[in-house]
Amino acid sequence: MTPVSITMRAFAPDDEDAVVQLWHEVGLTRPWNDPRADIRRKLTVQPELFLVAVDEPVDGTAHVIVGTVMAGYDGHRGWLYYLASAPSHRGQGVGRLLVAEAERLLEAMGCPKVQLMVRPENEAVRGFYHELGYEPFTVWSTGKRLVVDGPGGPA
Repeated sequence: MTPVSITMRAFAPDDEDAVVQLWHEVGLTRPWNDPRADIRRKLTVQPELFLVAVDEPVDGTAHVIVGTVMAGYDGHRGWLYYLASAPSHRGQGVGRLLVAEAERLLEAMGCPKVQLMVRPENEAVRGFYHELGYEPFTVWSTGKRLVVDGPGGPA
């Protein structure tokens, strides 16, 4: 295994294919959410809060995107979306680094609280967020689709 160094930076347009591939690989995509459309939309609002984790091999071989997070702040609270880490890099702290950097950027903007949503079937990730200090709470979550990207389904 080649020694690596993980760095974080804002998403760049050339990252799109690798990011979408990662999202598909880890099961974040849904037929009713076009990931490329989600990327285009994010790049129009706080693009500096769309982060990628990059594996930069020390031997100079090509870098690989091994994680992502989209964050946003609406003036009331922050949100995290599309947190992903490549299966090849799980257990190496990639997700923790991305969450910490997103939280740091949000706090610098004056954000007092960060929230995220976890699909009910994604039980494995609950422990990860608990270890990071995220607490579950009960709300009735609802939404309304204004733009249909793909076949119908939940937002």
